[in-house]
Amino acid sequence: MFEREIENYINEFLTEIHKKNVLEFITYLRKNDMLFEKAGGYWEDKLYWYIKYNEKYVCYILIGSEEKSSLDHWTIWSDDSGSNWYKDVRLDEHMKEIFWKNIDFCGNCGGCSVKGTNKTIFGKIFDNVCRTTFKFIDPDVEALECVKKMTDIRKKDILSNI
Repeated sequence: MFEREIENYINEFLTEIHKKNVLEFITYLRKNDMLFEKAGGYWEDKLYWYIKYNEKYVCYILIGSEEKSSLDHWTIWSDDSGSNWYKDVRLDEHMKEIFWKNIDFCGNCGGCSVKGTNKTIFGKIFDNVCRTTFKFIDPDVEALECVKKMTDIRKKDILSNI
C-alpha cells in the first residue's frame, strides 16, 4: 500500500501562507536524519505525525486542528520533555521569550495520566505545564528558529543517552 508523505498533505491542505514555514521545517528535519511516522490510535484519523530520531520521539506535527474545524494551519509539539533538557542550554533573552510564549499549559485533555507539572524552562519556573512542554501553532520565522532549536536540544539529549 502506498503511504503518502507529509509533504503531500501539506500541499493539499495548507495555503501558501502556511506552506513555506512548514515545508522549510520538514526539510530541516529530514536533513537532520529525522524519521516521520503517521500516527495511529487516537490520532489515526487526523493528519498527525510522530517525528523520531534513533527510534526516540523528538516532536509531533499536526496538519489542521484537533477539532477538525480547520485544516489551514499546522501545530508542532515538543516531545514529553522534562526540565533537565533545558537546564544547560544557552539562549539569548529574545529566544527565551519566544519559547516562554509557546509553553503548552495543561488543559486537562485526558491525554496523559499526569496532570500539568512544574518545570524550569531556560531558568524560569512555570506551573501546570503539559508534559509536551511546548506547542507552536503556525510558527512565524522567529518562532520557527526556536522550533528548530527545540529539535536540536532533543536530538542532543538522545545522542547523550546512547
